[in-house]
Amino acid sequence: MKSHDYAAVFRDRNLAVITFLGFSSGLPLALTLSTLQAWMTVEGVDLTTIGIVTLAGVPYTWKFLWAPAMDRFVPPFLGRRRGWLLVTQVALAVSIAAMAMMSPRDHTWLLGALALATAFISASQDIVFDAYRTDIARPQERGLAGALTVAGYRVAMLVSGALALVFAAGSGAIPPLGWRNTYLLMAGLMGVGILATLAGREPPLTAPAPRSMREAYAAPLREFLSRRGALWLLLLLVLYKLGDAFAFSLSTAFLLRGAGFSLADVAYVNKGMAIVATIAGALLGGALMVRLRLFTALMAFGILQAVATLSFMALALAGKSYPLMVVAVGLENFTSGMGTAAFVALLMALCDHRFTAAQYALLSALSAVGRVYVGPLAGYATDPRHLGMSWPSFFFTTFLLALPGLALLAWMRRPIEALDSRQEK
Repeated sequence: MKSHDYAAVFRDRNLAVITFLGFSSGLPLALTLSTLQAWMTVEGVDLTTIGIVTLAGVPYTWKFLWAPAMDRFVPPFLGRRRGWLLVTQVALAVSIAAMAMMSPRDHTWLLGALALATAFISASQDIVFDAYRTDIARPQERGLAGALTVAGYRVAMLVSGALALVFAAGSGAIPPLGWRNTYLLMAGLMGVGILATLAGREPPLTAPAPRSMREAYAAPLREFLSRRGALWLLLLLVLYKLGDAFAFSLSTAFLLRGAGFSLADVAYVNKGMAIVATIAGALLGGALMVRLRLFTALMAFGILQAVATLSFMALALAGKSYPLMVVAVGLENFTSGMGTAAFVALLMALCDHRFTAAQYALLSALSAVGRVYVGPLAGYATDPRHLGMSWPSFFFTTFLLALPGLALLAWMRRPIEALDSRQEK
């Protein structure tokens, strides 16, 4: 790619729109989970009820069930992708504002129902945003589009998570807004996504939408499974970030119990600095992918994120060391961000534009299997009552778990490279 072409990628208005849509996508999550839990706890709601309300997050796991409908039906304004984006964003602003009007003590179950509705609408926005990003980004922009999504999403989670708590309770020069005004403020911030949707371009319609619901559900699966090596590609989605997910699953427990750091240490480094490192890694990875081929990026970033888990093994062997903690947490999250940029680009490349919403939702749900279910296995492996694996052994195992994914990636080199060539024609 010539230097002027490389620079032109970064001036593409679509990437700015994707960044703000990433913010809109990440904003509602904490408002239905961690921030809502904090609000209910402060208001004296019992723990059993709070535990039940956490089920509001279920729609994020099952969004692939209604994703095909967002391929099939086209709103009568703004087009198939931007139309659905506007519908979900306006609905989110309304539902979050409705949550603000509730009292956790007086309207506990109504507030929980609104949280569930908000999560459903938010998951729907995620479906169409993933489809929009996949349809609008050019092949050389995929990694950068994924990185900017990560950046916008993470910033939004900080705003609706940590900052929302500060706004509600007040801190220093910031007067307390209270929970109602804080949630109303968050509802207003959905305007960021609405403006981005209105400013964005509708992706070109390269193929007609499915003609029936039956086609919308069956055709995406049939099309993907008809590809050569389809099952190996699905296995690659599960294995690529497995070692990384295994290491992350108990990183906080290790820093507190295994290495002996305080809650404040973990808050500042493992939660605060880690977010910055993840965003920086994703942005660097995305920028490099403007020039790198998809296979090269997946392999290079995959090796880096595998090796980075060994920094936690070094910390486990060395014991409590603040410099080594900063290096380990920073390196692990930085390389994970790079790997995420490449992985999102892979998901985008695998989608057929006729069924982007359905296929992306299905593929991302499959890729989450490893991340969701490694936690219990990691706990079983390190619990003294069961396998009792030492922390150095555990983190070395996470490194070993990354190798099958890299080996499969190397074996699948031709199909991965074909994704680049097919999309560039």
